[in-house]
Amino acid sequence: MAYWLMKSEPDVYGIDHLAAEPGGRDHWDGIRNYQVRNMFRDQFKVGDQAFFYHSNTKVPGIVGVMEIVSEAYPDHTAFDPNEKYYDPKSDPDKPRWLMVDVQYRRHTRRVIPLAELKADPALSQMKLVQRGNRLSVMPVSEAEWQHILDLEKQGETGE
Repeated sequence: MAYWLMKSEPDVYGIDHLAAEPGGRDHWDGIRNYQVRNMFRDQFKVGDQAFFYHSNTKVPGIVGVMEIVSEAYPDHTAFDPNEKYYDPKSDPDKPRWLMVDVQYRRHTRRVIPLAELKADPALSQMKLVQRGNRLSVMPVSEAEWQHILDLEKQGETGE
């Protein structure tokens, strides 16, 4: 199993949107970066876990946990001129862009803010906190995953 962090703006599509979907399941579309597309294609597996991260908000941070519930498949929004993520160069016979399905597992007990993640020496190698890393999807090591889950508990109990 692998671990991931997936960013979305809460006013565009947040954790509450995913939780409200039938069965808490939806596709993660709109990826228009080749590096992320390749991660979807080559590394994402059914059963992988991901943090849902709210970006471009007053307090950016981890707000939930979701599971990858499909292999990568063509992002149909690339073919539809009425869609926000339409790409006229993407061909349905040779799709350029991919998406995966995710399923809501839970909200985190609290928002785990970016500032807290950046300040934690144990997370200094995490892609999210490194300068210049602007990807909307990134890998999380198992040690980072467990540490963040521990941070979630500590913040809840005031430890």
